[in-house]
Amino acid sequence: MALQCNIDAKGSRIRGIGGTILMALAVILVLLAWFTGWNWLWWPVAGCSLGGAIQLFEAANSWCVIRAMGYKTKI
Repeated sequence: MALQCNIDAKGSRIRGIGGTILMALAVILVLLAWFTGWNWLWWPVAGCSLGGAIQLFEAANSWCVIRAMGYKTKI
């Protein structure tokens, strides 16, 4: 199934920035979890990684999953 472009360049840029920030936060949390032994931090790592990957996918394809479901977003 081909994804139909449903966001403009501004929305794509914002999703790219957000995805990059989430992936950087995931790296920081991985290092913190690894060196401190706080095993509960792996859950936030998984959440940040998944959210960042989805946002980077949306930015690369100029496609928003929320808009594809019929909801209107401001950006």
